Amino acid sequence: MVNRTNSLWGAIRDNGAQLFFQASTLFNSFTLQDARDHHTSCSALQGLALTQDLTILNSTYYGEGLTGAPIQVVPSCQTPAFNLGAGDVTSPLCRVRFKIDTSETSVVNAEIWLPDNWNGRFLAVGNGGLGGCVDYRSLDYGSALGFATVGSNNGHDGGSGEAFFNSPEVVNDFAHRAIHVQTLAGKQIAQAYYGQSHEKSYYLGCSTGGRQGFMSAMRYPEDFDGIVAGSPAVNFNRLTGSGAMLARYVGAPNAIGDGNPSFIPKETWKFVSQEILRQCDELDGLKDGIITEPDLCDFQPERLLCNDAERVSEECLSVPQVEALKKIYSPLRDSNGNVLFSRYDPGSEGALFAFSNLFAGEMFPIASDWYKYVVYNNSDYDFRNFGVKDVEFGAEMDPGGIATFTGDMSAFKARGGKLLTYHGRSDELIPSGNSKALYDLVSRSLDLPSLDSFYRLFLVPGLDHCFWGKGATNFNQHDLTRGPEATRNLSSHNVLLALVDWVEKDDAPDVIVGTSMAGEERKHCRYPWRSVWDKESETFDCVL
Repeated sequence: MVNRTNSLWGAIRDNGAQLFFQASTLFNSFTLQDARDHHTSCSALQGLALTQDLTILNSTYYGEGLTGAPIQVVPSCQTPAFNLGAGDVTSPLCRVRFKIDTSETSVVNAEIWLPDNWNGRFLAVGNGGLGGCVDYRSLDYGSALGFATVGSNNGHDGGSGEAFFNSPEVVNDFAHRAIHVQTLAGKQIAQAYYGQSHEKSYYLGCSTGGRQGFMSAMRYPEDFDGIVAGSPAVNFNRLTGSGAMLARYVGAPNAIGDGNPSFIPKETWKFVSQEILRQCDELDGLKDGIITEPDLCDFQPERLLCNDAERVSEECLSVPQVEALKKIYSPLRDSNGNVLFSRYDPGSEGALFAFSNLFAGEMFPIASDWYKYVVYNNSDYDFRNFGVKDVEFGAEMDPGGIATFTGDMSAFKARGGKLLTYHGRSDELIPSGNSKALYDLVSRSLDLPSLDSFYRLFLVPGLDHCFWGKGATNFNQHDLTRGPEATRNLSSHNVLLALVDWVEKDDAPDVIVGTSMAGEERKHCRYPWRSVWDKESETFDCVL
């Protein structure tokens, strides 16, 4: 099987001067600076030929009076996170849809939004879950801020893993290739449209998008000058394996049908969450319903054990249920007792999607699809005997090199790249300890006690997975979490703009300021600093 990626992008690299001359000739009569004819410039992109494996499908201009037109989304991506409605294309721009043939059996569909108010910067955005879906909200968010913004379907449509079945090249797109090729192609298209190259290149993503950001820094260090990688799904095979094990602890794959005694009903989880807060809420010095440092929480689930085994209720637990909680809030270990993956953070169980994704008594969908369609390549795989041995096998196999868990980030550091990452301490899908483990791995590998010069991790108390949560969890990390208008464009309150200041002004962020729905603010500390309540000043301070 011929992989076209090297030949395609090698041609772009080697013939860059020729391609730029071609683009300049095509647009020299109506550049944005000279003619200001956005509509004509946008339409002309449809006739631009860069390489045989890059095809521009169409280009549409959304000018004054045309913004707000609905964006058509493929049926498998009809979710609130990706489905833009009328009024969501918020600034005049040229929308260019294109495709890249990455091999004989794989293709990446992508689009770039080229705003009239271009700030000279390039931005790539990532994906979520096993998707599969263009993140239109992030495309709109980035372009509204003035970035030429590119996103793709990550090599397949939809959030299911079925597209991976018997399709190793599609797995390769998902694991590492899609972001790279969308970025190289997007930069070429943007240069053609604006008649000049970008000044700086950035990346923004969370969850799978966070993993893609780290993958870019590790495998393609030249792609971006700065990367925002939120709640990253790194150590991917062990992460999905851990998700499968969490589901197994409460009786998956068919806990309710089998009458599994370990299953904990949704109503009972409310009391579990309340007990965890009772035991650990005030460890930071303030009772506010938020566990600032879950690693200090030694949750003892036996305190919920029913006094009378014959009278198990929603407000107390049976012995099998207590044993399930002990496993959930302990690290996942291999057959030799070594830690395979971080434990579930106490306090995360109260988040919106915890029950529906992990503890509903069925297999966690992302883990199920990854093991069925990729690791075992068996659509009929039976999870009733799934165990630690399967997690170990998936990690050893590492399909597509997707793990994204290496300590060698020397190339990204050497070229002056900056990486800003954040992780919620109430993340219901990815334990925040996973981000700490990667930071510590990089620190050991590079033999650096502090990574502050190029890599900063912010642990955010109360933040669920990527956005929302209790407390000051909005710092403009996504279109869904835009802060108050007064602070939206302040780098102190906007994680993307903070990265821009770091890259372009060498102004590294020591804290990120979050805002709650009620308008209350809190400074979030960079790791390894911790957030502790100061009773005298009545504020949270960062301490080592």
